[in-house]
Amino acid sequence: MKIDPEKCIACLECVDFCPMNCIAEKDDVVSIDQEECVECGVCLHAGVCPTDAIYMPEESMQYPRAIRAQFSDPGVWHPSTNQGGRGTEEMKTNDVTGRFRRGEYGMALEFGRPGTGARMSDLEKVLQALIKMDVELEHDNAVFTFLEEPLTGKVKPEFRNEKVLSAILEFKIREEQLEQVIRQLQSVLAEVDTVVSWGLASRFAEDGTLPVRARLEALGVPARPNAKINMGMGRPLCEP
Repeated sequence: MKIDPEKCIACLECVDFCPMNCIAEKDDVVSIDQEECVECGVCLHAGVCPTDAIYMPEESMQYPRAIRAQFSDPGVWHPSTNQGGRGTEEMKTNDVTGRFRRGEYGMALEFGRPGTGARMSDLEKVLQALIKMDVELEHDNAVFTFLEEPLTGKVKPEFRNEKVLSAILEFKIREEQLEQVIRQLQSVLAEVDTVVSWGLASRFAEDGTLPVRARLEALGVPARPNAKINMGMGRPLCEP
């Protein structure tokens, strides 16, 4: 996003609408820090500029910068997945898709939040650790298309320094890998310069319990259980 200095009257109405705090006034000129802007479009969509000085320049929608809007503006779809958002729907609808079978866990790491954001280089540090742990990365996740091949966990060089509001890594592990993955991820996440939210998808046991909770407690990992429950309105597409 940019501000047209010829139209701007320095009213500062747009400043509070920037989730990255990158709109500022200096010497009576209001501008957007291009290095920190994630192209979320909030300042534009809010419609608070009385002179329509805020605009999306053409270069913001060209690669590599175009990925900023794809990961930061829910109204912009990812060309690789043909959907908006930062993760996959299947991560949250396991009762229908059977994506995570008995003996498996799904994991999601969300990098960045309003006020901090994340760079693709932050994801790269963790991706390289995950590759070494032999986890199964989700190919339908939007991040996957920006990785180098053969798969080493490295982000393509032209995208490495791009900043986004948030991005999600999704992967699957075997139950016996849980302790190893958590311990190694805790170490590498301590080196990442942004906030990371950690999610784990697990199937209920036949007796209605969640055995993974006890395993997490033994590792000293606090867990806040939440769930999406199938109320019988649909029929599973895949049975274990």
